[in-house]
Amino acid sequence: MTTNADGPQQPRPRRRTPAGAAVLREDVTEAIRAAVFEELAAVGYARMSIEGIARRAGVGKTAVYRRWRSKLHLVLDVVSALAVQGLPVPDTGTLEGDLRLLFEVTSRALRHPVASQIIPDLQAEAARNPEIAEAMQKALRDGQEGVASRIVAAAERRGEVRQGFDDELALDLISGPLYWRSVVIRTQKLPKGYLPSLARATAEAIKAL
Repeated sequence: MTTNADGPQQPRPRRRTPAGAAVLREDVTEAIRAAVFEELAAVGYARMSIEGIARRAGVGKTAVYRRWRSKLHLVLDVVSALAVQGLPVPDTGTLEGDLRLLFEVTSRALRHPVASQIIPDLQAEAARNPEIAEAMQKALRDGQEGVASRIVAAAERRGEVRQGFDDELALDLISGPLYWRSVVIRTQKLPKGYLPSLARATAEAIKAL
């Protein structure tokens, strides 16, 4: 309670946070993101709906719309988040060793049942939707290609590759074969010894550039 020349005053009431400014619960946000992956794998982008996502996440549609204003923006956010998470950058001390670890991690991710359903569907949608295409390209650039560029840069610093080599072609050599196997022809099980052989052959090809 405060006083002034006119006598005592009543305590000032505490300001209440407006209901519309409530903090969004992170566990609900993560549940919705997980539901997006599951819904994409189950029905594809074209048939996916906010209602289906909300039902799978165990929340109301309002919870989804408070975070994203449309299905497109929700999917763009989820795809872009993949780029932020990225892949770990191997540091084995050799180009071949780094490539082998990268291929092992990438192979497991691409052959995951959810990823194997989502990636082809989003790529097909990207051909019709420039915003999804841009988000996919960013996810790829900042994901595997970002890691691959650091791997070849480290190899250049160690003197494993010559100065001025074609780094764009090197990235194609790193990213292409495994993507072709796992996403395009969708090989369920890689041949025994495939990843070590791929790492060795890719390392030798990059050194020859």
